[in-house]
Amino acid sequence: MKFFSKLIRNEDGATAIEYGLIAALIAVAAITAMQGVGTQLSSTFQKVNTSLTDANAA
Repeated sequence: MKFFSKLIRNEDGATAIEYGLIAALIAVAAITAMQGVGTQLSSTFQKVNTSLTDANAA
């Protein structure tokens, strides 16, 4: 009986789950932000490539 009452009062598992959820939320936010930056960076490199190609052809 003592084991079960001690197990019910133990909140270590709940804290670990909360930290896991926070880490998952941060990871999702970071991935979303990096995708947006990656798209902009790709567009910038494409513009530079086009400019260099045009300058080289002239």
